[in-house]
Amino acid sequence: MAFSPEAAPGRPAGSPRITLIDGRSGSGKTTFATELAAREGAQLLSLDDVYPGWDGLEAAEAHVLEHVLRALAEGRPPHARTWNWADARPGPWRDLDATVPLVIEGCGAVSPAARALADHAIYLELDDAERERRAIARDGESFAREWQRWALQEVRHAALHHSRETADEVKQG
Repeated sequence: MAFSPEAAPGRPAGSPRITLIDGRSGSGKTTFATELAAREGAQLLSLDDVYPGWDGLEAAEAHVLEHVLRALAEGRPPHARTWNWADARPGPWRDLDATVPLVIEGCGAVSPAARALADHAIYLELDDAERERRAIARDGESFAREWQRWALQEVRHAALHHSRETADEVKQG
């Protein structure tokens, strides 16, 4: 993943590579992104750490666009505000290294605005029943109670931002 000789349009030449990974809950984004980041020596930003609560998908997308992607494009230090899920309140800011490749993963990572500031975008998909089984197995009863609430945001985001169609490639999770 190293430095790209030609950065994505809207980013300075020589900027580290930015890869976006999107998909619905349980599609395998985190596993795929973690393996990619480790293999390529990239830092990983998971939107699960940024969503401001169960109704925060669009807010997290906008936050990362402004404080990470646009910051990098404008030469500002990139950082993201985390969310303290246990206390249901904002957590500390996390600084990112502007000189190291970056993988951003989570539902809401890919939008036309984000894609314009990244080098590559991947959308992972998987059938609904398997996605739900995986997500509930991973996150337990707390997510089971919120599954429908979150799924509605995923559907709205996809309709608004055309994440799957905006991605450079679609893979099975």
